[in-house]
Amino acid sequence: MLRIGIDVGGTNTDAVLVDREAVCGAVKTPTTRDVTTGIKTALKDLISQCGDQAREAASVTIGTTHFLNAVVERRRLNRVAALRICLPASASLPPFVDWPEDISGPVNAGSYMVEGGSEYDGRPITRLDEAGIAGIARKLRQDGVSSVGVSSVFSPLNPGYEERAREILQNEYPDVRVTCSHSLGRIGLLERENATLLNAALLDLAAETTEAFENALTDTGIRGKLYISLNDGTVAEAATARQYPVYCFASGATNSMRGATFLTRLENAIVCDVGGTTTDIGCLVNGFPREANSVVTIGGVRTLFRMPDIVSIGIGGGTRVQDAPLRVGPDSVGFRLLEKALVFGGDELTLTDIAVAAGLMQAGDRNALSHVSEDLVDRVLHRVRTDIATHVDRMKTSAEEVPLIAVGGGAPLIPEVLDGISRVHLVENASVANAVGAAIAQVSGETDQVFQGLSREDALATAHRLAKEKALAAGAIQGSLKVVEMEDIPIAYLPGHAIRARVRVVGEIG
Repeated sequence: MLRIGIDVGGTNTDAVLVDREAVCGAVKTPTTRDVTTGIKTALKDLISQCGDQAREAASVTIGTTHFLNAVVERRRLNRVAALRICLPASASLPPFVDWPEDISGPVNAGSYMVEGGSEYDGRPITRLDEAGIAGIARKLRQDGVSSVGVSSVFSPLNPGYEERAREILQNEYPDVRVTCSHSLGRIGLLERENATLLNAALLDLAAETTEAFENALTDTGIRGKLYISLNDGTVAEAATARQYPVYCFASGATNSMRGATFLTRLENAIVCDVGGTTTDIGCLVNGFPREANSVVTIGGVRTLFRMPDIVSIGIGGGTRVQDAPLRVGPDSVGFRLLEKALVFGGDELTLTDIAVAAGLMQAGDRNALSHVSEDLVDRVLHRVRTDIATHVDRMKTSAEEVPLIAVGGGAPLIPEVLDGISRVHLVENASVANAVGAAIAQVSGETDQVFQGLSREDALATAHRLAKEKALAAGAIQGSLKVVEMEDIPIAYLPGHAIRARVRVVGEIG
């Protein structure tokens, strides 16, 4: 089965055509300001290279930084109302309480708390205040607020209150868009609520972006089904990404890691992706990125949902370099690399220039670097390699030596020998590993739930069944499902035999 993968980075947009075993074609083009034009250009170049094979690809998967950039840059966010189902509990810290002012100001359209919610085992705290929710819906309609984030105490265990609230809101206000927290986050009210509110704030942009992607495929004659890559290295249909854009925040880094395992056939390794703007370092476990089990801050907002355990540093091909005193990044020329870097006729010294001067890569006109001293090149490379080595060591969980896979256009900047690394792997098509990862991504299903009164084996079996059902509902092929993560944690502070079980399964796209 032929598949197309596209990754929209801060500097370049990459596109590849992949079958089950190898990369059949690959192109790289500068990212454009409106992103979509860059995607069209990449697809046209891929068609020129691969012909009808590209047009007949079964699927097209796009990884995008649109949604993450919107949060970080505080732009293109719609206003959101927060509805928390919790009273008489969990009222001391209201919604938006820990948001930075520069994002809560334009996003916060009001906070509301009503009676309801669940105990840790799913039992109701009190009856849901349905009349109160109906009144809130009428007020939102009057105020013109069309997006609502609904969170309820322990809703991952009992989503009924949130679902009923959605029903009431939409009955009173048919045009309102409702994001329920049990569909996004894990146990932990404030962080789950924050992820829900961020998601609700991105719905306008998500609708616009997915429509633009669909138009790009139509305009270039690509007939494959459109998918959007997610934070955990899997994919969802465009309709799902339109509904849950926060699931796409870290798709670029995870695509690189999934592409690294495809190109090397290594399933357990450190992956170092040196892109045009940043270097992302993560850990492959059984062929998938290791997930973060702690709070993840997105644009200053604390969240807790599916995100990879990634560290990003300001080192990339477009990173600006200054001397006297020596300064390497973290700022970057970004997608303007081809007009700003010295080797391309620009007037700014970048890490691409340093790599070309050192003979690590070939690009542009090397004669434009005649004034760059060897001493400066050596000092910059030492600084970059020391920084990368330090962060690689921090990602390791043991003193044992492990392999490292170097990917991204700036992969030559990674030293060939690193302490604690058994071997640094440099492979063909490493510069487009992110697009490869998008092309080969699978569908997933995950369950993270507290079970009471069940043995460990029964709790895990139940979680496994629920995860499989979610994967199949997302479009996975029945016979292709496999477990990639399974863990159980006894909860000693809760009465009875309580176990938190988390299971994730993946499968091929149907």
